Amino acid sequence: MTHPLSYTRTDLVSTVAMDDGKVNVFSIPMLRSLHEAFDQAERDETAVLLKGRPGCFSAGFDLQTLSGPRQDVLTLLNLGASLAERVLSFPAPVTIACSGHAFPAGAFLLMAADSRLGVDGPFRLGLNEVRIGLTLPLFAIVLARHRLTPAHFDHAAVTGEMFDPQTARVAGLLDALVPAAELDTYAERVASDMASLDRSAHVATKLRVRKPVLDELRAAIGAELV
Repeated sequence: MTHPLSYTRTDLVSTVAMDDGKVNVFSIPMLRSLHEAFDQAERDETAVLLKGRPGCFSAGFDLQTLSGPRQDVLTLLNLGASLAERVLSFPAPVTIACSGHAFPAGAFLLMAADSRLGVDGPFRLGLNEVRIGLTLPLFAIVLARHRLTPAHFDHAAVTGEMFDPQTARVAGLLDALVPAAELDTYAERVASDMASLDRSAHVATKLRVRKPVLDELRAAIGAELV
């Protein structure tokens, strides 16, 4: 893998580190690189640890692309939606180390991953679409309803208010918070532990548990983005 991310494999875990030199916006090249990284992890038959830059996991979809030609908008949204669907159903455990801010669509991936670790600090995470003049995509609503508590889901989706890390954990966007200096070490330990799960049992159970949301997610993608 090359810029804007790196791919390294250690034992049973492949680490995908996003770094575009700025705030890790989900541009078309970034999303294609992420798909390529998950392709490689699937070939390597490893668990995945996905990381961002210090202080920022991802600033979400590239707003310049979203304001551009319709075909580019559809390409961007399809790449993002299909990546979230892929993470939600990936045939190996996926851990995310959220190193700071997570704007949509960074939050979409958090809602799709198996284990989500964050850091405390002056960071914002969540779904701010209505505050920047965008309608929350159907596939994102499916993910949010699946992972967030009902009250936090409704409030976040309708008002666009972002969570601080502590509230994100309570809301269901994160599973645990660790000191920033310990995030990489802790995330590697969690990813290694997840990699020790029986792979066949993990994926079979994941697909059983998530079948209703996966069916709804795929229907939402087909209805809105095809």
